Amino acid sequence: MQRYIFKTPHSRVLRSLPRHAINSTTKRGIVSTRSSLNNQFFNSERQRKSYKWFWSIGLTVGLTAAIADNLHNKKDIYNDAKFDSSKPKISPSEVIKHNTPEDCWVVIDGYVYDLTNFIALHPGGPDIIKTNAGKDVTAIFDPIHPPDAIEKYIKPEQHIGPLDGKLDAEYICPPYAPGETPDDIARKAALRARLPPLSSIMNLYDFEYLASQILSKQAWAYYSSASDDEVSYRENHNAYHRIFFNPKVLVDVSKVDTSTEMLGHKVDVPFYVTATALCKLGNPKEGEKDIARGCGQGPNKTPQMISTLASCSVDEIVNAAPSKDQVIWYQLYVNSDRKITENLIKHVEDLGVKAIFVTVDAPSLGSREKDKKVKFNNTMSGPKSMKKSDVGESEGAAQTLSKFIDPSLSWQDIKILRKKTKLPIVIKGVQRVQDVVKAAEIGCNGVVLSNHGGRQLDFARAPIEVLAETMPVLKEKKLDKNFEVFVDGGVRRGTDVIKALCLGASGVGLGRPFLYANSCYGKDETKNISEFP
Repeated sequence: MQRYIFKTPHSRVLRSLPRHAINSTTKRGIVSTRSSLNNQFFNSERQRKSYKWFWSIGLTVGLTAAIADNLHNKKDIYNDAKFDSSKPKISPSEVIKHNTPEDCWVVIDGYVYDLTNFIALHPGGPDIIKTNAGKDVTAIFDPIHPPDAIEKYIKPEQHIGPLDGKLDAEYICPPYAPGETPDDIARKAALRARLPPLSSIMNLYDFEYLASQILSKQAWAYYSSASDDEVSYRENHNAYHRIFFNPKVLVDVSKVDTSTEMLGHKVDVPFYVTATALCKLGNPKEGEKDIARGCGQGPNKTPQMISTLASCSVDEIVNAAPSKDQVIWYQLYVNSDRKITENLIKHVEDLGVKAIFVTVDAPSLGSREKDKKVKFNNTMSGPKSMKKSDVGESEGAAQTLSKFIDPSLSWQDIKILRKKTKLPIVIKGVQRVQDVVKAAEIGCNGVVLSNHGGRQLDFARAPIEVLAETMPVLKEKKLDKNFEVFVDGGVRRGTDVIKALCLGASGVGLGRPFLYANSCYGKDETKNISEFP
């Protein structure tokens, strides 16, 4: 077996663990985790026998709480400036008449919109609108759209008027849960209500397992999916198992300082929450806002990177942060309309965001088959007015969200963007040494070595391996000063973070672990995630 010694100022790291050892070790850990947590879900025969009863109780309690929260907390939409309250009220009977793709009205948060001419322009594809013409789509709209989506994309003349009363239950869309039966939904609601106490969570794998049990099929498919055979997704993590420490002894470690500096700002820990989309799929009420709160409230304040495709608006997320000094970065997908991108950069700059991370590894979306299958199943039950050819247009959540991303993005565009802002510019999604060198040479402030969590090109190398090759080259070319190299993908242990730091990383990004923790426990666990081994 070939072995590699990586020499760093901190340690020498030996990479030599056989892959079969990794696989067996990982499987044992997963089995142990599932067994422990299952015991807490079903800790007696009596509980197992009464589980169906919990389903109905959990669903009833969940629905009652949701209705009560809506009635108590929802502001009067007719007082909001973006709604024209002068328009006449629309009766439910009138709304349900407009139920075809050629004449399509929908209700969102008590207001009626005509989406007939918007169907073909919908970034999420036409099918979801066609399927629900003449209905109240609030429950499937709110979790995946920021509050300003209507104001941005629906023209004033398409605002019909406030709904007078409410639609019958059959015309109100339930929360979007394609491929799931009412029993599935009820079972997961009951499980969510009976999550084990945080004190019983031992590691980040526990969050992943719990999330797999309580998330909707759509949410789990979107969060957990990776490209094609998911080889890069697995290898991202397995690569850390092939790196070993050569530790020093008899060193005074009675006082340990985990703080560091990233892009000119002091932070408490050497890792950050990397950008992930659609947090409201797992945490429907608060989404990314809970992550912002958790990052600013825990024992160790953690930097957060906000996604262009976040469920909440960037304004909401920034305003949810407990402190104005909180380190928040913005992950940017460059729009085909460069003016939109320029305005967005100016907006986040005004909000106090500390850096721009430009994603460059997604000119087209990877083939995330798990995600696609869930979306495809949903279209099979569409209205009879849908043509057979429409069914073939169905796409996964990732594909539908990404249509605005410009596939022509090039190094020249990065140079232009660099001139549009005073904020640090970091290139996210770099996967080879030559591109790291080029980013440094054209004046970028750093790169993120990343293969998009294995969600783009399958068989892209693990970022931690690219890191080991990158740092010696940067030092040789004297490009390592004032240039930061971050890494993400596959990080699940504190030792993984240390390995990346030993190999020269400036900081380490975690994505899915925060998604899973936020889905299960919201800000309460997000703020404590730095305490896990």
